[in-house]
Amino acid sequence: MASGWADWPNDGSELDRQLQADTITPTALKAALLEQAKALGFSAVGVSGVDLAADEAKLWQWLQRGWHGEMDYMQRHGTRRSRPAELLPGTLRVISARIDYWPAESQPPLALLADDQRAYLSRYALGRDYHKVLRQRLQKLADWLQAQVGPLVHRAFTDSAPVLEKPLARNAGLGWIGKHTNLIDRQRGSWFFLGELFVGWPLPVDAPVSEHCGSCDRCQRACPTGAIVAPYQLDARRCISYLTIELEGSIPIELRPLLGNRIFGCDDCQLVCPWNRYAQVAQLPDFQVREGLDGPTLLALFDWSEAEFLRRTEGSAIRRLGHRRWLRNIAVALGNARPNEAIVAALLAREHDPDELVRDHVQWALQRQLHNSPRPAVPGALDLPSIPIPPRPSAQ
Repeated sequence: MASGWADWPNDGSELDRQLQADTITPTALKAALLEQAKALGFSAVGVSGVDLAADEAKLWQWLQRGWHGEMDYMQRHGTRRSRPAELLPGTLRVISARIDYWPAESQPPLALLADDQRAYLSRYALGRDYHKVLRQRLQKLADWLQAQVGPLVHRAFTDSAPVLEKPLARNAGLGWIGKHTNLIDRQRGSWFFLGELFVGWPLPVDAPVSEHCGSCDRCQRACPTGAIVAPYQLDARRCISYLTIELEGSIPIELRPLLGNRIFGCDDCQLVCPWNRYAQVAQLPDFQVREGLDGPTLLALFDWSEAEFLRRTEGSAIRRLGHRRWLRNIAVALGNARPNEAIVAALLAREHDPDELVRDHVQWALQRQLHNSPRPAVPGALDLPSIPIPPRPSAQ
Protein backbone atom coordinates (compact mmCIF):
# COMPACT_ATOMS: atom_id res chain seq x y z
CA MET A 1 0.00 0.00 0.00
CA ALA A 2 1.10 3.58 -0.58
CA SER A 3 1.97 5.24 2.63
CA GLY A 4 0.49 8.07 4.59
CA TRP A 5 2.51 8.77 7.68
CA ALA A 6 0.62 7.47 10.69
CA ASP A 7 2.66 4.27 10.82
CA TRP A 8 6.10 5.77 10.24
CA PRO A 9 8.47 6.71 13.07
CA ASN A 10 9.75 10.28 13.24
CA ASP A 11 13.29 9.12 13.94
CA GLY A 12 14.94 8.03 10.69
CA SER A 13 18.36 7.33 12.24
CA GLU A 14 18.01 3.55 12.02
CA LEU A 15 17.09 3.78 8.35
CA ASP A 16 20.06 6.05 7.74
CA ARG A 17 22.35 3.45 9.30
CA GLN A 18 20.87 0.80 7.04
CA LEU A 19 21.55 2.88 3.97
CA GLN A 20 25.13 3.42 4.96
CA ALA A 21 25.72 -0.33 4.88
CA ASP A 22 27.39 -1.90 1.86
CA THR A 23 24.17 -3.51 0.67
CA ILE A 24 20.95 -1.54 0.36
CA THR A 25 17.88 -3.69 -0.05
CA PRO A 26 15.07 -2.30 -2.21
CA THR A 27 12.68 -2.56 0.72
CA ALA A 28 14.96 -0.60 3.05
CA LEU A 29 15.60 2.00 0.38
CA LYS A 30 11.89 2.51 -0.19
CA ALA A 31 11.21 2.78 3.54
CA ALA A 32 13.85 5.47 3.85
CA LEU A 33 12.50 7.22 0.75
CA LEU A 34 9.05 7.45 2.32
CA GLU A 35 10.51 8.91 5.48
CA GLN A 36 12.49 11.47 3.47
CA ALA A 37 9.36 12.43 1.53
CA LYS A 38 7.55 13.02 4.79
CA ALA A 39 10.33 15.35 5.92
CA LEU A 40 9.94 17.30 2.66
CA GLY A 41 6.26 17.97 3.36
CA PHE A 42 4.54 15.38 1.18
CA SER A 43 1.38 13.95 2.71
CA ALA A 44 1.74 10.58 0.96
CA VAL A 45 3.97 8.85 -1.58
CA GLY A 46 3.58 5.68 -3.63
CA VAL A 47 5.51 3.82 -6.31
CA SER A 48 4.18 2.36 -9.55
CA GLY A 49 5.48 0.66 -12.65
CA VAL A 50 5.25 2.19 -16.12
CA ASP A 51 2.46 0.17 -17.76
CA LEU A 52 -0.46 2.44 -18.70
CA ALA A 53 -1.79 0.51 -21.69
CA ALA A 54 -5.45 0.62 -20.62
CA ASP A 55 -5.24 4.33 -19.86
CA GLU A 56 -3.57 4.98 -23.21
CA ALA A 57 -6.59 3.53 -25.00
CA LYS A 58 -8.94 5.74 -22.97
CA LEU A 59 -6.79 8.80 -23.70
CA TRP A 60 -6.93 8.26 -27.45
CA GLN A 61 -10.67 7.74 -27.35
CA TRP A 62 -11.03 11.01 -25.42
CA LEU A 63 -8.85 12.84 -27.94
CA GLN A 64 -10.72 11.40 -30.92
CA ARG A 65 -13.97 12.76 -29.49
CA GLY A 66 -12.41 16.21 -29.43
CA TRP A 67 -13.13 16.63 -25.74
CA HIS A 68 -9.71 18.23 -25.18
CA GLY A 69 -10.85 21.36 -27.02
CA GLU A 70 -7.94 23.70 -27.75
CA MET A 71 -5.52 21.78 -25.51
CA ASP A 72 -3.49 20.58 -28.49
CA TYR A 73 -0.61 19.66 -26.20
CA MET A 74 -2.70 16.69 -25.04
CA GLN A 75 -2.06 14.95 -28.37
CA ARG A 76 1.16 16.64 -29.44
CA HIS A 77 3.47 14.14 -27.76
CA GLY A 78 1.92 10.96 -29.11
CA THR A 79 2.44 7.91 -26.92
CA ARG A 80 5.02 9.56 -24.67
CA ARG A 81 2.21 10.78 -22.40
CA SER A 82 1.16 7.22 -21.61
CA ARG A 83 4.57 5.56 -21.85
CA PRO A 84 6.92 6.95 -19.20
CA ALA A 85 9.95 5.10 -20.58
CA GLU A 86 9.48 6.89 -23.91
CA LEU A 87 9.27 10.27 -22.23
CA LEU A 88 12.38 9.54 -20.15
CA PRO A 89 14.36 6.58 -21.49
CA GLY A 90 15.54 4.31 -18.73
CA THR A 91 12.54 4.91 -16.47
CA LEU A 92 11.67 1.83 -14.42
CA ARG A 93 9.45 3.29 -11.71
CA VAL A 94 7.35 6.37 -11.10
CA ILE A 95 7.25 7.85 -7.61
CA SER A 96 3.93 9.70 -7.20
CA ALA A 97 3.63 12.22 -4.38
CA ARG A 98 0.86 14.44 -3.13
CA ILE A 99 0.55 17.56 -0.99
CA ASP A 100 -2.69 18.86 0.54
CA TYR A 101 -3.62 22.38 -0.55
CA TRP A 102 -6.88 23.42 1.13
CA PRO A 103 -6.03 26.84 2.66
CA ALA A 104 -6.75 26.83 6.39
CA GLU A 105 -8.06 30.39 6.59
CA SER A 106 -10.16 30.41 3.42
CA GLN A 107 -13.75 31.62 3.39
CA PRO A 108 -16.68 29.20 3.08
CA PRO A 109 -16.83 28.44 -0.66
CA LEU A 110 -20.59 28.00 -0.91
CA ALA A 111 -21.13 31.47 0.56
CA LEU A 112 -18.77 32.93 -2.04
CA LEU A 113 -20.53 31.14 -4.88
CA ALA A 114 -23.85 32.54 -3.68
CA ASP A 115 -22.58 36.15 -3.65
CA ASP A 116 -22.68 37.43 -7.23
CA GLN A 117 -20.81 40.61 -6.30
CA ARG A 118 -17.70 38.71 -5.27
CA ALA A 119 -15.27 36.57 -7.24
CA TYR A 120 -14.76 32.87 -6.80
CA LEU A 121 -11.31 31.47 -7.56
CA SER A 122 -10.51 27.79 -7.35
CA ARG A 123 -9.06 26.96 -3.94
CA TYR A 124 -5.84 25.63 -5.44
CA ALA A 125 -5.01 29.04 -6.89
CA LEU A 126 -5.26 31.04 -3.66
CA GLY A 127 -1.70 30.26 -2.61
CA ARG A 128 1.68 30.03 -4.25
CA ASP A 129 2.10 28.40 -7.66
CA TYR A 130 2.16 24.70 -6.87
CA HIS A 131 4.35 23.87 -9.86
CA LYS A 132 7.36 25.50 -8.21
CA VAL A 133 6.61 24.24 -4.72
CA LEU A 134 6.26 20.59 -5.73
CA ARG A 135 9.06 20.58 -8.27
CA GLN A 136 11.58 21.88 -5.75
CA ARG A 137 10.64 19.19 -3.24
CA LEU A 138 10.62 16.42 -5.81
CA GLN A 139 14.08 17.45 -6.94
CA LYS A 140 15.31 17.34 -3.35
CA LEU A 141 13.86 13.84 -3.08
CA ALA A 142 15.71 12.87 -6.27
CA ASP A 143 18.96 14.35 -4.92
CA TRP A 144 18.54 12.33 -1.74
CA LEU A 145 17.90 9.14 -3.72
CA GLN A 146 21.00 9.68 -5.83
CA ALA A 147 23.04 10.17 -2.69
CA GLN A 148 22.00 6.67 -1.62
CA VAL A 149 22.34 4.72 -4.87
CA GLY A 150 24.60 6.85 -7.05
CA PRO A 151 23.78 8.56 -10.35
CA LEU A 152 20.49 7.41 -11.84
CA VAL A 153 18.06 8.40 -14.56
CA HIS A 154 15.47 10.71 -13.05
CA ARG A 155 13.20 13.65 -13.77
CA ALA A 156 10.61 15.51 -11.72
CA PHE A 157 7.21 16.50 -13.14
CA THR A 158 4.48 18.74 -11.75
CA ASP A 159 1.80 19.07 -14.42
CA SER A 160 4.59 20.46 -16.59
CA ALA A 161 5.08 17.72 -19.21
CA PRO A 162 3.04 15.01 -20.96
CA VAL A 163 2.38 12.78 -17.95
CA LEU A 164 -0.79 10.84 -17.05
CA GLU A 165 -0.43 11.79 -13.42
CA LYS A 166 -3.78 10.55 -12.11
CA PRO A 167 -3.48 7.02 -13.52
CA LEU A 168 0.09 6.86 -12.23
CA ALA A 169 -1.01 8.00 -8.77
CA ARG A 170 -3.86 5.49 -8.86
CA ASN A 171 -1.44 2.69 -9.73
CA ALA A 172 0.80 3.86 -6.88
CA GLY A 173 -2.02 3.39 -4.39
CA LEU A 174 -2.64 7.08 -3.69
CA GLY A 175 -6.36 6.86 -4.41
CA TRP A 176 -8.91 6.01 -7.08
CA ILE A 177 -10.10 8.14 -9.98
CA GLY A 178 -13.59 9.36 -9.17
CA LYS A 179 -16.55 9.94 -11.46
CA HIS A 180 -15.45 13.58 -11.78
CA THR A 181 -12.05 12.28 -13.06
CA ASN A 182 -10.14 13.59 -10.03
CA LEU A 183 -8.16 11.35 -7.70
CA ILE A 184 -9.84 10.58 -4.36
CA ASP A 185 -8.38 9.14 -1.18
CA ARG A 186 -10.67 7.72 1.51
CA GLN A 187 -8.74 9.42 4.30
CA ARG A 188 -7.90 12.76 2.63
CA GLY A 189 -10.51 13.45 -0.03
CA SER A 190 -9.29 15.13 -3.21
CA TRP A 191 -7.96 18.56 -2.23
CA PHE A 192 -4.34 17.79 -3.04
CA PHE A 193 -1.69 18.34 -5.70
CA LEU A 194 0.16 15.54 -7.46
CA GLY A 195 3.75 15.37 -8.61
CA GLU A 196 5.86 12.62 -10.13
CA LEU A 197 9.47 11.53 -10.04
CA PHE A 198 10.50 9.21 -12.86
CA VAL A 199 13.47 7.08 -11.79
CA GLY A 200 15.62 4.37 -13.31
CA TRP A 201 15.68 2.25 -10.17
CA PRO A 202 13.56 -0.87 -9.43
CA LEU A 203 11.88 0.19 -6.21
CA PRO A 204 9.11 -2.10 -4.89
CA VAL A 205 5.75 -1.03 -6.30
CA ASP A 206 2.53 -0.35 -4.38
CA ALA A 207 -0.87 -1.86 -5.07
CA PRO A 208 -3.84 0.22 -6.31
CA VAL A 209 -6.71 0.77 -3.88
CA SER A 210 -10.33 -0.15 -4.55
CA GLU A 211 -12.86 2.39 -5.81
CA HIS A 212 -15.50 3.80 -3.48
CA CYS A 213 -17.78 6.09 -5.51
CA GLY A 214 -20.55 3.51 -5.54
CA SER A 215 -23.89 4.84 -6.77
CA CYS A 216 -23.09 8.45 -5.80
CA ASP A 217 -23.49 10.93 -8.66
CA ARG A 218 -23.29 14.23 -6.77
CA CYS A 219 -20.37 15.50 -8.82
CA GLN A 220 -22.16 14.85 -12.08
CA ARG A 221 -25.34 16.58 -10.90
CA ALA A 222 -23.39 19.51 -9.45
CA CYS A 223 -21.41 20.43 -12.56
CA PRO A 224 -22.74 23.86 -13.63
CA THR A 225 -22.13 23.26 -17.34
CA GLY A 226 -22.77 19.53 -17.61
CA ALA A 227 -19.12 18.83 -18.41
CA ILE A 228 -19.21 15.44 -16.67
CA VAL A 229 -21.12 13.87 -19.52
CA ALA A 230 -21.11 10.39 -17.93
CA PRO A 231 -19.42 8.81 -14.92
CA TYR A 232 -15.63 9.03 -15.37
CA GLN A 233 -16.01 11.03 -18.61
CA LEU A 234 -15.26 14.75 -18.86
CA ASP A 235 -15.84 16.95 -21.89
CA ALA A 236 -13.25 19.61 -21.14
CA ARG A 237 -14.80 22.00 -23.65
CA ARG A 238 -17.66 22.56 -21.22
CA CYS A 239 -15.59 22.52 -18.02
CA ILE A 240 -15.34 25.90 -16.30
CA SER A 241 -11.70 25.28 -15.44
CA TYR A 242 -10.99 24.86 -19.14
CA LEU A 243 -13.12 27.84 -20.15
CA THR A 244 -11.55 30.23 -17.64
CA ILE A 245 -7.94 28.99 -17.67
CA GLU A 246 -7.05 26.95 -20.77
CA LEU A 247 -9.23 28.57 -23.44
CA GLU A 248 -7.34 31.34 -25.22
CA GLY A 249 -10.18 32.94 -27.11
CA SER A 250 -13.83 33.80 -26.63
CA ILE A 251 -15.94 31.90 -24.13
CA PRO A 252 -18.97 30.42 -25.96
CA ILE A 253 -21.96 32.71 -25.45
CA GLU A 254 -24.28 29.87 -24.48
CA LEU A 255 -21.96 28.87 -21.62
CA ARG A 256 -21.26 32.33 -20.21
CA PRO A 257 -24.37 32.52 -18.00
CA LEU A 258 -23.44 29.18 -16.45
CA LEU A 259 -20.09 30.43 -15.15
CA GLY A 260 -21.72 32.51 -12.44
CA ASN A 261 -18.98 34.35 -10.52
CA ARG A 262 -16.28 31.75 -11.14
CA ILE A 263 -13.39 33.69 -12.67
CA PHE A 264 -10.55 31.17 -12.32
CA GLY A 265 -11.37 27.51 -12.25
CA CYS A 266 -14.22 25.66 -10.58
CA ASP A 267 -14.46 23.38 -7.54
CA ASP A 268 -18.12 22.39 -7.56
CA CYS A 269 -17.53 18.69 -8.24
CA GLN A 270 -15.13 18.52 -5.30
CA LEU A 271 -17.23 20.66 -2.99
CA VAL A 272 -20.06 18.15 -3.12
CA CYS A 273 -17.95 14.99 -2.90
CA PRO A 274 -18.73 13.18 0.38
CA TRP A 275 -15.14 11.99 0.69
CA ASN A 276 -13.95 15.57 1.12
CA ARG A 277 -15.37 15.59 4.63
CA TYR A 278 -12.05 13.87 5.43
CA ALA A 279 -9.84 16.31 3.53
CA GLN A 280 -6.94 17.92 5.36
CA VAL A 281 -5.89 21.55 5.40
CA ALA A 282 -2.57 22.53 3.85
CA GLN A 283 0.39 22.27 6.18
CA LEU A 284 2.74 24.28 3.97
CA PRO A 285 2.58 28.09 4.32
CA ASP A 286 2.93 28.31 0.52
CA PHE A 287 -0.69 27.27 0.07
CA GLN A 288 -2.30 29.78 2.41
CA VAL A 289 -4.30 32.65 0.90
CA ARG A 290 -2.17 35.36 -0.73
CA GLU A 291 -2.93 38.88 -1.96
CA GLY A 292 -6.49 38.96 -0.67
CA LEU A 293 -7.73 36.69 -3.45
CA ASP A 294 -10.27 34.82 -1.33
CA GLY A 295 -13.60 36.53 -2.00
CA PRO A 296 -12.65 40.00 -3.28
CA THR A 297 -15.31 41.98 -5.10
CA LEU A 298 -15.51 41.59 -8.84
CA LEU A 299 -15.31 45.35 -9.27
CA ALA A 300 -12.07 45.57 -7.32
CA LEU A 301 -10.43 42.93 -9.51
CA PHE A 302 -11.85 44.41 -12.72
CA ASP A 303 -10.15 47.68 -11.83
CA TRP A 304 -6.67 46.16 -11.81
CA SER A 305 -4.30 47.55 -14.41
CA GLU A 306 -1.96 45.12 -16.12
CA ALA A 307 0.86 46.29 -13.87
CA GLU A 308 -1.19 45.62 -10.76
CA PHE A 309 -2.29 42.25 -12.11
CA LEU A 310 1.33 41.23 -12.61
CA ARG A 311 2.32 42.51 -9.18
CA ARG A 312 -0.54 40.87 -7.32
CA THR A 313 -0.17 37.52 -9.10
CA GLU A 314 3.60 37.20 -8.82
CA GLY A 315 4.40 33.64 -7.74
CA SER A 316 0.81 32.56 -8.41
CA ALA A 317 -0.63 30.09 -10.93
CA ILE A 318 -3.06 32.86 -11.90
CA ARG A 319 -0.36 34.86 -13.65
CA ARG A 320 -0.24 32.49 -16.61
CA LEU A 321 -3.76 33.64 -17.47
CA GLY A 322 -2.56 37.09 -18.47
CA HIS A 323 -4.36 40.39 -17.93
CA ARG A 324 -6.60 40.21 -21.01
CA ARG A 325 -8.13 36.84 -20.10
CA TRP A 326 -8.38 37.96 -16.47
CA LEU A 327 -10.58 40.85 -17.65
CA ARG A 328 -12.48 38.52 -20.00
CA ASN A 329 -13.43 36.21 -17.15
CA ILE A 330 -14.40 39.00 -14.77
CA ALA A 331 -16.51 40.67 -17.45
CA VAL A 332 -18.53 37.46 -17.78
CA ALA A 333 -19.01 37.31 -14.01
CA LEU A 334 -20.15 40.94 -13.97
CA GLY A 335 -22.64 40.14 -16.70
CA ASN A 336 -23.99 37.36 -14.52
CA ALA A 337 -24.41 39.61 -11.48
CA ARG A 338 -27.63 41.34 -10.51
CA PRO A 339 -28.05 44.71 -12.29
CA ASN A 340 -26.00 47.31 -10.51
CA GLU A 341 -25.11 50.90 -11.46
CA ALA A 342 -21.54 50.51 -10.26
CA ILE A 343 -21.09 47.44 -12.44
CA VAL A 344 -22.51 49.25 -15.46
CA ALA A 345 -20.12 52.16 -14.88
CA ALA A 346 -17.13 49.82 -14.63
CA LEU A 347 -18.12 48.01 -17.81
CA LEU A 348 -18.65 51.28 -19.69
CA ALA A 349 -15.14 52.33 -18.69
CA ARG A 350 -13.78 49.31 -20.58
CA GLU A 351 -16.36 49.23 -23.38
CA HIS A 352 -13.80 50.43 -25.92
CA ASP A 353 -10.85 48.44 -24.62
CA PRO A 354 -8.21 48.10 -27.36
CA ASP A 355 -8.22 44.32 -26.95
CA GLU A 356 -11.00 42.72 -29.00
CA LEU A 357 -11.31 39.77 -26.60
CA VAL A 358 -11.92 42.05 -23.63
CA ARG A 359 -14.20 44.33 -25.64
CA ASP A 360 -16.40 41.45 -26.81
CA HIS A 361 -17.01 40.11 -23.31
CA VAL A 362 -17.52 43.58 -21.82
CA GLN A 363 -20.16 44.40 -24.41
CA TRP A 364 -21.93 41.11 -23.72
CA ALA A 365 -21.91 41.88 -19.99
CA LEU A 366 -23.27 45.38 -20.63
CA GLN A 367 -26.18 43.97 -22.59
CA ARG A 368 -26.94 41.65 -19.70
CA GLN A 369 -26.80 44.47 -17.17
CA LEU A 370 -28.69 47.08 -19.18
CA HIS A 371 -31.45 44.78 -20.33
CA ASN A 372 -31.76 43.04 -16.99
CA SER A 373 -31.65 39.61 -18.62
CA PRO A 374 -33.31 36.96 -16.45
CA ARG A 375 -30.82 34.71 -14.79
CA PRO A 376 -31.33 31.04 -15.65
CA ALA A 377 -31.63 28.45 -12.93
CA VAL A 378 -28.15 26.98 -13.00
CA PRO A 379 -27.56 23.48 -11.64
CA GLY A 380 -24.60 23.38 -9.33
CA ALA A 381 -23.12 22.84 -5.92
CA LEU A 382 -25.61 25.21 -4.30
CA ASP A 383 -28.48 22.88 -5.16
CA LEU A 384 -27.02 20.06 -3.09
CA PRO A 385 -26.50 19.47 0.62
CA SER A 386 -23.40 21.16 1.97
CA ILE A 387 -20.45 18.88 2.59
CA PRO A 388 -18.25 19.86 5.55
CA ILE A 389 -15.02 21.51 4.48
CA PRO A 390 -11.71 20.52 6.05
CA PRO A 391 -11.41 21.75 9.64
CA ARG A 392 -8.92 24.41 10.54
CA PRO A 393 -5.90 23.15 12.43
CA SER A 394 -6.16 23.34 16.20
CA ALA A 395 -4.10 25.93 18.03
CA GLN A 396 -0.69 24.66 19.02
